[in-house]
Amino acid sequence: MTLQEMKERKQELGYSNEQLAERSGLPLSTVQKIMGGITKSPRRSTIEALEKVLSPDRSRVSAPDQFVRASVPGPRYTSAEKKHSQTRESSGSYGTAERKDDSYTIEDLYNLPEGVRAELIDGKIYYMSSPNITHQLILSLFHNSVWQYIKENKGTCIPVSAPMDVQLDEDDRTLVQPDFLIVCDKKKVVNGRIFGAPDFVMEVLSPTTRGKDLTLKTWKYLNAGVREYWIIDPDKQQVLVYNFEDDSFPHIYGFDADIPVSIYNGDLRIDMDVLKGEINFLMR
Repeated sequence: MTLQEMKERKQELGYSNEQLAERSGLPLSTVQKIMGGITKSPRRSTIEALEKVLSPDRSRVSAPDQFVRASVPGPRYTSAEKKHSQTRESSGSYGTAERKDDSYTIEDLYNLPEGVRAELIDGKIYYMSSPNITHQLILSLFHNSVWQYIKENKGTCIPVSAPMDVQLDEDDRTLVQPDFLIVCDKKKVVNGRIFGAPDFVMEVLSPTTRGKDLTLKTWKYLNAGVREYWIIDPDKQQVLVYNFEDDSFPHIYGFDADIPVSIYNGDLRIDMDVLKGEINFLMR
């Protein structure tokens, strides 16, 4: 079997890395590196051990596993996740039937059905809806304004709009996708994702992300080392700005404001009034 076939078979059987390590007799760290794509050329003996477990001619699930899956309830979902639960269940358990809600890893996130948008925070999966046109217009304003400023000033920071995976805590229990970010340390760009805290993060509130963005992610960004965090509320037409580099309270701006970006000492300003007319039209 090829490595890709093994990954697909592992997903089909619903094995976690821990279960695969136990059944194959391999160290958990070895299995994690292989299934995570870190080890590209495993030893032949390692491949053979995995094939004994994952070979298609073996029984799909042993009797004990069938009993466990029938008797243990599946993961609980928040109201924002319920609409995706049927899709997820019909695509296999992805090794989560015996798991607690806060024990998922990045691998579990990547094993979700294609097209399902989700983030992983402290081992818990949070589902997200697709962005609407107002959301996208705001992102366009940000990206264009920041990119133009960096280009004119010959800067080295990188502005990125979603989707971009951010391994915020540099572990396998948190992976977020901010709506917009600026990263100035290019060493943090690893294998097409951000490894560590960006310098600037912006989120646009939506019904499925409001609570998470206002509370949980604010705390996560602060503790990870993000320097500045903006939260844009299209419904209230407000912008909440946190400058984590000082101890002042967050500033609240309206959509008619010309807002300074603190990581650039206010030399870069975002004119929210530029989009006010378009956003009002779209939201009527």
